Amino acid sequence: MSAISMNMVTLLYLVASVCFIQALKGLSSPSTARVGNVFGMSGMAIAVLTTIALMFKLREQIGSGGMGFGLVLVGVVVGGSIGAVAARRVEMTKMPELVAAMHSLIGLAAVCIAIAAVSEPWAFNIAARGEALPFGNRLELFIGTFVGAVTFSGSVIAFGKLAGKYKFRLFQGAPVRYPGQHLINLLVAIAIVALGLVFCFSDGTAPAWTPFIIMAVLSFVLGVLIIIPIGGADMPVVVSMLNSYSGWAAAGIGFSLNNSMLIIAGSLVGSSGAILSYIMCKAMNRSFFNVILGGFGGEASDAGGGGTKEQRPVKSGSAEDAAFILQNAESVIIVPGYGLAVARAQHTVKELVDKLTAHGVTVRYAIHPVAGRMPGHMNVLLAEAEVPYDQVAEMEDINGEFGQTDVVLVLGANDVVNPAAKDPKSPIAGMPILEAYKAKSIIVNKRSMASGYAGLDNDLFYQPNTMMVFGDAKKVIESMVKAVE
Repeated sequence: MSAISMNMVTLLYLVASVCFIQALKGLSSPSTARVGNVFGMSGMAIAVLTTIALMFKLREQIGSGGMGFGLVLVGVVVGGSIGAVAARRVEMTKMPELVAAMHSLIGLAAVCIAIAAVSEPWAFNIAARGEALPFGNRLELFIGTFVGAVTFSGSVIAFGKLAGKYKFRLFQGAPVRYPGQHLINLLVAIAIVALGLVFCFSDGTAPAWTPFIIMAVLSFVLGVLIIIPIGGADMPVVVSMLNSYSGWAAAGIGFSLNNSMLIIAGSLVGSSGAILSYIMCKAMNRSFFNVILGGFGGEASDAGGGGTKEQRPVKSGSAEDAAFILQNAESVIIVPGYGLAVARAQHTVKELVDKLTAHGVTVRYAIHPVAGRMPGHMNVLLAEAEVPYDQVAEMEDINGEFGQTDVVLVLGANDVVNPAAKDPKSPIAGMPILEAYKAKSIIVNKRSMASGYAGLDNDLFYQPNTMMVFGDAKKVIESMVKAVE
């Protein structure tokens, strides 16, 4: 490849990398998320087109025919079409499953590329035809295959748990546990490392396929084993963690292929996903290292999942009663949760807030980092309803205001407002929550008294200043809108 052509590729990859960095910066705030998405899509378009142009050059160098390139184009068209249709049709409540599915495909792609690179390294310009695969490349391919396989199978399990519609036990929301689970995971991990080292140190021009294939299969198995003991309450952290894994898998393959774009993009995804996982762990009072090792989840779910719950009296009212309280308040904080997403009631909530604001009521939204089923779920939901960004506040910014708030309206949220987190004996002790219990009056809308993902009864529902309004969120809020004069 000529120096000019190589310089052009390097320059375009640099431009794409800058776009990806700007995308992450934009996506860090709801007010700049749309611009961040534009940067991300532009960067990916530049990277893809540059890589296709690079493929033309490589095809000329190695003298291959056009069949392989045609298959690549077919893959781009078919995959892009499926992605576009899925993105347009996906419901907000199904977004976490879509993200998990995308993570799985990234992991599988990393494994497939690694197998192809081991089989024909000359096609990737790693080694000349007939020469041995260098040790450094073998090590990178081993790591990329391992992380990619774990990402794929783990994401498939996460997808099943998030979907909640499959009868297969591994896809159930409850943790799957058995005796010696951690020991088995450790033994599988040791076997993977040992086989990977055998592959890396093998001699000769022919790759050591047996240890490589066994290592890949065991990596797929390990991905399943580290996700099945995780309960539904911890799924938001799992999604974030797998996001990080998919990035590192792409970066590992990028090193093997000597592709700077893959290295940069994978590193950005991997590092940002790791940082987000750490933030999520703090928000859920989890150990970051336990998340990485897959040895978390289930404690809270187990705690509330069995036995008969204590029967305590609750105060309930109608939507009209709630509307009367809201329109006579001076300040209101709305706490959205997964129930709001299920009911698709974000636009109706916006209508209610507009009416309350017209009556002189100050209304704000309080967002918990793990509200919903994935990071940022509620932010996207409210943005879809065109809620002004200055009305939306994160937990650390608004927690100090609950004590001076007249009414808190909780819509479908559960664990993120549970005062039990303040009890040292509670399974969720220490979990940061939205301190809605401090408000003068609390209105909670839920379909029933069912517990949240953590499987715990919510003490907020039984407070003397709490009124429960049962029913579908959209129907209840529509009745509130009609009742507000």
